[in-house]
Amino acid sequence: MLSGALALAFSAAFTGAAAYINLVEQPARLGLDDRAMLKEWKPSDRRGFAMLAGLALAAGIVGFVTYQTSGDATWLVGAAVILASWPYLFFVVTPLNNRLLADVAVGGTLGSRGLVADWGVLEWGVTAIGLCASALFVWPLA
Repeated sequence: MLSGALALAFSAAFTGAAAYINLVEQPARLGLDDRAMLKEWKPSDRRGFAMLAGLALAAGIVGFVTYQTSGDATWLVGAAVILASWPYLFFVVTPLNNRLLADVAVGGTLGSRGLVADWGVLEWGVTAIGLCASALFVWPLA
């Protein structure tokens, strides 16, 4: 079941990257002054979004393929969970991202520190999605 192990690997990479953002990058970012914090957040957010979206897509596709070949619905549920990160990011995180980008455009005068702190709380949801999907992908391999 090589494809199952690959789905787990992509999901675990997604989870690790999301946890890194929460546990390492966000606290370091919040330790900066407001201007530097926003300057760091903007490119980091774009790059992190692209990386997480790609890992979620890869895990979802491979999980679906594994479901097709094995018939075990756990793979399908795991694929659906990891792909749920896309609507979560679009409907929950993106509105706050847009507020932060507007704040960056006006020089960080709209309460950017609070917005970045709120953004960090929402990012824990991404980590939770990755943990759930990884657990689902581990289940049939155990």
